[in-house]
Amino acid sequence: MKFISWNVNGLRACMGKDFEGYFKAVDADIFCVQETKLQEGQIDFAPDGYYGYWNYAEKKGYSGTALFTKQEPLSVTYGIGIEEHDKEGRVITAEFADYYFITCYTPNSQNELKRLDYRMQWETDFLAYLKKLEKTKPVILCGDLNVAHKEIDLKNPKTNRKNAGFTDEEREKMSTLLDSGFTDTFRHFYPDRTDIYSWWSYRFSAREKNAGWRIDYFIVSDALNDRLTDADIHTDIFGSDHCPVELTIK
Repeated sequence: MKFISWNVNGLRACMGKDFEGYFKAVDADIFCVQETKLQEGQIDFAPDGYYGYWNYAEKKGYSGTALFTKQEPLSVTYGIGIEEHDKEGRVITAEFADYYFITCYTPNSQNELKRLDYRMQWETDFLAYLKKLEKTKPVILCGDLNVAHKEIDLKNPKTNRKNAGFTDEEREKMSTLLDSGFTDTFRHFYPDRTDIYSWWSYRFSAREKNAGWRIDYFIVSDALNDRLTDADIHTDIFGSDHCPVELTIK
């Protein structure tokens, strides 16, 4: 099975850059997007052969996630059951026979880390949510998790040490997640691979220089590791400041 996750940074804008062409060509079993930046009714996208699920933020033009799947889920839920978090449209959970599939857009700590305290609370609550699901069946998590975990995961670690997405606090939360029985699938297959990123700033010609960050992930319960077949990052796909990431499992 093939899974794709892409932070499109505005789905309407990405539509104008051949999003539909990529969607059809990649032919994923499950395709997730983050930062749709939509309200209900603002777009007409219902791809043939897929069940579609949308989670919108209350704030217009902000956040938002969507999940498209060829197989109808047993159930679908929105958010993690905490009102403070759930009004931002960040999480969709689809339950299948032998796993939960989650798409997530993690809160950004923002300039001057003004939202870092909130981000830390989110991380604690979200991990508790994942572990609660895991008591029933394994979890596959994808999305923009807004953290480069290790120095290998961004071009300029030294100059970004205290910036949003590479603070010690955020990186420690990612370590805690992985130490709690989860696997970063890209590093599972490519532990030492360098200069492969999933996000580049629109400023300073960052993408042309490949001055990027790897902040988009597929994370799975360790119980699924024997089913993993490959993970990939589609750096050749444009249309957003992020590129799609992929996981294949058997």
